[in-house]
Amino acid sequence: MWTTAVLIAATVTMGWVAGLFYAYWMSVMPGLARSGDRTFVEAMKRINVAILNGWFALGFAGAVVFTALGAVLTVGEPPFVWVLAALALYVAQLAVTFGVNVPLNNALDAAPADTEHAATRQAFEAKWVRFNHVRTVLTTLALGCLAWALVEWGRVVA
Repeated sequence: MWTTAVLIAATVTMGWVAGLFYAYWMSVMPGLARSGDRTFVEAMKRINVAILNGWFALGFAGAVVFTALGAVLTVGEPPFVWVLAALALYVAQLAVTFGVNVPLNNALDAAPADTEHAATRQAFEAKWVRFNHVRTVLTTLALGCLAWALVEWGRVVA
């Protein structure tokens, strides 16, 4: 029962993160791309503050914690390989996030309010969007792996 609950929690939290990144890819960033430089910079600064909340933390941290726990609980069972793949994909996403996207967010947030918004945007937007696409693909693949792990686990416990 614990393994099932952990795999479900891993899948749900991974789905939240994949969905978040997908929403940025499909709507947030294309919408902001149509805005002026000042609006873009100000909106992203506000988003960077607003996203740091408990629900985001639950999904973002929960995905790695529940997936790692799922890997431990399924060692020697058929779903292990799929859970381990999901964990590796999520860790790769963490490397991208903390290696590229967060430093870009920090640089954007550090830009003074009276700065040249076009230059600030130029240094941020294209690279941030490109690496968000990478994060979206990684977490979507991880979500697929966890979904398949649940299928495999269902066969074990049936």
